[in-house]
Amino acid sequence: MKLPDNIQNLIDDFEFLSDWEDRYMHVIDMGKQLAPFTDALKVDANKVKGCVSQVWVVTNYDEAADQLTFQGDSDAHIVKGLVAIVLEIYSSRTPKMISDMDAEPILAKLGLAEHLSPQRSNGLRAMIGRIKAEAALRQTT
Repeated sequence: MKLPDNIQNLIDDFEFLSDWEDRYMHVIDMGKQLAPFTDALKVDANKVKGCVSQVWVVTNYDEAADQLTFQGDSDAHIVKGLVAIVLEIYSSRTPKMISDMDAEPILAKLGLAEHLSPQRSNGLRAMIGRIKAEAALRQTT
């Protein structure tokens, strides 16, 4: 299966970085580039359960385009970067595309899995689970 261009570009960027320290810094930089997230959005309803750090995800659904977009934030630099990666994978897709997309092989290609603590890995799965649940609520086929 051919990956969407933005995901392939993400993988290519990480493959270009030869060691984990460079990849770690790239993850942090990605988090710094997230769209501003106001304090008004940092409410319990937007909080992702299962993350040790505080993580918020807001879902926007464009019914006409049948497309979900997401905003996110975290109070921890590396986790904020992980939020940016998850949003890059899933945002601006149809609910069906989100439901069908498995992030695990993508994350493996980024070389993240073996370098994340169990808590961060669990938090990453919780974010993905939250996004997939949002897609399932809106999936029509």
